[in-house]
Amino acid sequence: MPTELPYAADAEMSLTYDELDVLRLQYLKEVAQDHVTTQTKFNYAWGLVKSPMREHQVEGVRLLQEIYRTEPARRRECLYYLALGHYKMGNFEEARKFNGTIRVFVSPVIAHHPAALLLEKEPTNMQAQSLGQLIDKGVTRGKSLNSSIFVC
Repeated sequence: MPTELPYAADAEMSLTYDELDVLRLQYLKEVAQDHVTTQTKFNYAWGLVKSPMREHQVEGVRLLQEIYRTEPARRRECLYYLALGHYKMGNFEEARKFNGTIRVFVSPVIAHHPAALLLEKEPTNMQAQSLGQLIDKGVTRGKSLNSSIFVC
């Protein structure tokens, strides 16, 4: 279901199997050499988060959390894709935390840097704003589904 929000296009666009495989093979090659560059890890995590497969999304989020902890220069990018990954997995409250659309205690991964939430750092970031709108729609949709279950 495509979104009318142009900045959140990442939410619905996946890589092809072959494109993701290129990223996976590069990552595994560097793992085997015992030296994975941050860029390779980020690229692979990015591709995994964009995947429609939940197990890929979970692994992508895990890799992004590692990058966030170890590479301060990459935190801004990680925040957006952590929010996107949680959104795609249906973890809307976690997505909101990383995107910065609510102010709450954040996961231990970023607890040492509470000002890191994306929209707190960049309130005019259109990509994060549009992702925030998608997250809010997901929360509303989830509440509607839960309400229907209890009504039956």
